[in-house]
Amino acid sequence: MNLFLSGLEHSLAPINLREKLSFTKTQTGDLVRKILSFPPISGCVLLSTCNRTELYVTSEEEQDPGKLLCEAAKVPYAPYQAAFVTLSNDEAVQHLMEVAAGLRSRIWGEDQILAQVKGAITLAREAGTTDGLLETLFRSAIAAGKEVRTHVHLTAVPASAARAAVELLKQKNGPLTGQKALVIGNGEMGRLSASLLYQEGCQVSVTLRTYHHGETIVPPGCGVVPYDERFLHMNQCDILLSATTSPHYTVTREAFAALSSPPRVVIDLAIPRDIQPEVSTLPGVTLFNIDDLGDFAQHRTIPPEVTAILDTHKENFYRWLHYKECMSSVDSLKQALMERLFTQQELMGDLSAAEVVEIAVDKTVDLLVSGLADRITSENLAKCESKIRLHTTGRPVIS
Repeated sequence: MNLFLSGLEHSLAPINLREKLSFTKTQTGDLVRKILSFPPISGCVLLSTCNRTELYVTSEEEQDPGKLLCEAAKVPYAPYQAAFVTLSNDEAVQHLMEVAAGLRSRIWGEDQILAQVKGAITLAREAGTTDGLLETLFRSAIAAGKEVRTHVHLTAVPASAARAAVELLKQKNGPLTGQKALVIGNGEMGRLSASLLYQEGCQVSVTLRTYHHGETIVPPGCGVVPYDERFLHMNQCDILLSATTSPHYTVTREAFAALSSPPRVVIDLAIPRDIQPEVSTLPGVTLFNIDDLGDFAQHRTIPPEVTAILDTHKENFYRWLHYKECMSSVDSLKQALMERLFTQQELMGDLSAAEVVEIAVDKTVDLLVSGLADRITSENLAKCESKIRLHTTGRPVIS
């Protein structure tokens, strides 16, 4: 079984391409089920975030996952052909390990990607599109990402797009104390953005499509604005930040231009974009999108302790993979040994059962050792003996 990956990354694909292949959870579930129906795909996982879209597939035959994704999403493939990075087998394994550790993110060591990797395999599992290889690979990558975050301090730069946006605001506008901010969106990114703005001294309000006390999380210190009244409240703000998963614009140029006193700084953290790009053409308005946050991971050197962690988890994954691949040959090996021993039956004559067993074991071990002569070591033989004795007596060999 082979592993193939095609991915769109922020460093190679502009936002106008990435947003067309950015998917909600529901869309992701539908897409992986559709891709699994394409012969001869054995399993697939789709990772879709604001900065990347990656499709992992397993198949006995060579595959172009980017082409499969475009076909499933009914998006023309030609504009993406040069934008997709396609990797296979070990390169794909290494890539996912680095993604989960935050080493491939726009923001070096970002926190959110690990949860997004977990979410991708969970969605695929719920959709019934994973297989043993993908389950084990993603489990290994998630474990590697957790260990990196626990034991290594990667960076002092912002650890999320929301924090990077707030830092950008401070660079452009100076201290934010006393400024009024409206955050459109109450998902994870919206709540984090609102909390960070509040910590900087802003008066922050968050939009909610529906608000019932006790059923919706509102960041501490922040006010609430019904989504349908966002333009009324926006008219009094200094800063507008939008971070939703809506497939449509939350703010159009026409509606924004109709405001008597619109926010002068607008930040769009959504993919696909929430703010119509033409808003930036209005006098006195500065619009930033997620591609304006910079790439804080550029020119970073992976610390040796991170490399060691990733290598350990890769080795564990390959140990499982090699064992799984070997198991398919075990039944054939057993059958060959049985046939070999049965051909010797007449030579054993009237030997006792114990003598027959001794001869059978002797011949079996000789055949195995001679067949593996170029690979076998005394250390591996000692491990085998210890395993046999442990299952026989409950006590391993003590050297």
